[in-house]
Amino acid sequence: MFTGIVEEVGVVREVKELKGAKELAIGATFADAVHIDESIAVNGVCLTVVGFDDETFRVQCVDETLRKTNLGTLKENSPVNLERSLTLEKAVEGHIVQGHVDITGEVVKIDRDDADILLTIRYPEEYTNYIVGRGSVAVDGISMTIARDEGDCFVLAVIPYTWDYTNLKDKKVGDPINIEFDVFGKYIVKYLEKRGL
Repeated sequence: MFTGIVEEVGVVREVKELKGAKELAIGATFADAVHIDESIAVNGVCLTVVGFDDETFRVQCVDETLRKTNLGTLKENSPVNLERSLTLEKAVEGHIVQGHVDITGEVVKIDRDDADILLTIRYPEEYTNYIVGRGSVAVDGISMTIARDEGDCFVLAVIPYTWDYTNLKDKKVGDPINIEFDVFGKYIVKYLEKRGL
């Protein structure tokens, strides 16, 4: 479990092809403090540490994960948002994020006027019941508040700090972006659908 508060932007140091999977070596300042089997959110995807050294940790992504997320597009030197899992000593400052990406959306517009940054993301229309204005959503593992719901798009008002200290600053129109809808919203929608409401 995570909070959607990115600890740092790491850098992919190596992409190793495996049979039906990929192994990523990711540079991070906390690499020497991780342990095998630790869960780390990489662009919002919960992955398991399989190895580490003083400068990098290694995670493996199976084909299903590569298809459903933007991790399959990563190359050497790609920036990635990193968050270590929630502990009982850590405040929940964003919202509850599972690290289970629902879909990949697409960046369709970036409006930047000094400190005012609006990021518009298109997503499959069948998921519109999960988007609520002023509700929570995780994009590439970042806990965000939805500023506007625009049918098959939603708009995020990104503060300059979040822009500067995550991989959002590297996004371009057309880039894929991981989306995890609010888990409580998903349960509510499912409950209502089962009752035909």
